[in-house]
Amino acid sequence: MYIYGKNVALEALKTKQNIQKAYLYKNIKDTYLIEELQKQKIKIEWLDKKDLDHLCPENHQGIVLRVPTFEYDTLEDMITGEDQLFVLLDHLEDPHNFGAIIRTCEAAGVDGIIIPKDRGVSVNPTVIKVSTGAINHMKIARVTNLVRTMKELKEQGFWIVGTDMEGTHYKEIDYQGKIVLVIGNEGKGMSDLVSKNCDFTARIPMHGTTNSLNASVAAGIMIYESIENRGSHEL
Repeated sequence: MYIYGKNVALEALKTKQNIQKAYLYKNIKDTYLIEELQKQKIKIEWLDKKDLDHLCPENHQGIVLRVPTFEYDTLEDMITGEDQLFVLLDHLEDPHNFGAIIRTCEAAGVDGIIIPKDRGVSVNPTVIKVSTGAINHMKIARVTNLVRTMKELKEQGFWIVGTDMEGTHYKEIDYQGKIVLVIGNEGKGMSDLVSKNCDFTARIPMHGTTNSLNASVAAGIMIYESIENRGSHEL
């Protein structure tokens, strides 16, 4: 797996990730980055821009790292028995949304993120770059069946709060205790079965001509409303 970008590389070095090899632009000026790679005895291959672009067509900023495939957490390991806050993503497709949600979850102190194994975005180089290092401090579980997972979480004492334009005003919902916030697909929202298995449905009011919010924006609003309502973190 290839990850890219200076901030991603610096975070990988800081957290002592298993970097198998570094590919650098032959005229890169970042001496600190080079020194850190050399300190950790990571093999460096110097490439021209054309070869780097072929290796990684995204905005790599002159640095690409080869690392092992991302390792997900298990749902069982994420559940501690305390009053936790999880975010469940119902088949999101945009890696930029996913990366932004990871960043918000880590900043807010969310305990874990749950995604499906199929028909949705997984952790990829774009997600890692957009998260700007937050992914290294966030528990993420990938599950086979979202509805079955929701039922398992309910058995563990969690309340499931979905998001939909037809729900209750998001500020009128009680977020105390064990909570799972569900963020729907960018275009379709929550699937029917996921929606039917929510205990509550929250609505973020729209006052302009726009009839929906970007998934990562909606997630940010719901996450910080939950944190404030729970009173478990200083804002």
